[in-house]
Amino acid sequence: MRSNRALWYVGSIGVTALLIGFWQLVADHGNIPAVFLPGPDRAWDALISGISDGPIGKVTGATVERMVFGWGLASLFGIALGSLIGSSRRAREYLAPSLEIIRPVPVSAFMPVVMAFLGIGANMVLVVVAIGAVWPVLLATVHGVSAVEPRLLDVSKVMRLNRFETLWKLALPNAMPDILAGARLGLTVSLVLTVVAEMLTSENGLGYYILLEGRAFHSANLFAGVILLGIIGLISNLALQAAEARLLPWTKR
Repeated sequence: MRSNRALWYVGSIGVTALLIGFWQLVADHGNIPAVFLPGPDRAWDALISGISDGPIGKVTGATVERMVFGWGLASLFGIALGSLIGSSRRAREYLAPSLEIIRPVPVSAFMPVVMAFLGIGANMVLVVVAIGAVWPVLLATVHGVSAVEPRLLDVSKVMRLNRFETLWKLALPNAMPDILAGARLGLTVSLVLTVVAEMLTSENGLGYYILLEGRAFHSANLFAGVILLGIIGLISNLALQAAEARLLPWTKR
C-alpha cells in the first residue's frame, strides 16, 4: 500500500515536472512574446519577489480569509439543512424539486440580489461564496443522512433514541464520508468564487491583483498569482484529505 502511494507521488511529481519543462520550452523557443507568455522561471521569480517585497502576501491573506469563512458558513448551513431534509422523507419529497431547480442556477444570477441587500463589499463577497459553496455540502449531507443502513435504524429503535439522538449519534456519523467529500468540493468552489467575486467587486485580494496585473500586461506577476492560486488549492485539498484520514481512518484501508 505504501509503495503504491509512493509510486503515485513520484508519478504526479514527474508529470508536473514535464508540464513545467514544456511550458519553459514553449516560452523560450515558441516565438511567443514574453509579455504574453513568460517562462516558469520568470513567473517563479515574480512570485518570490511579490511575497517578500510586494503585495502578494497581503492580498493572498485576504483571499484565503474570504475563502475559508465563506466555506465554513456554507458547510455549517449545508450540514444543518441537509440533516433536516435527509432525515425526513416528506421533506425530501417536498423540497427535492426546488433544490434541483435552484442548484443549476449560476451564482452570478444571485449577485444583483445580494448587492441590493448588502451593497458591493466584503460582506457581499462572503455571501456569494457561501451561496455557491453550500450546494456540494447540502446535497452530500442529504444523500448521506437519507442512506442510513436500515440496521442502524433498528438499533436506534432498540436503544429508544428519539429523532434528534438518532440523527446525531447514528445518521450523521454514517453520512460523514459523503459530508467530507462534499466539503472538499465546496472548498474548491469557494476558492473559485472568491477570486471571481474579487475581480467583479474590486475588493482587495488575489483575484483583483491578477486582474490589475493582466490589465497592465505584467504577465510574470499575473502568472505568479495563478501559480499561487494553484498552491492554495493544493494545500487546502491536502489539509482536508488529512482531516478525512484522521476522522475516517477505516476508509483508507
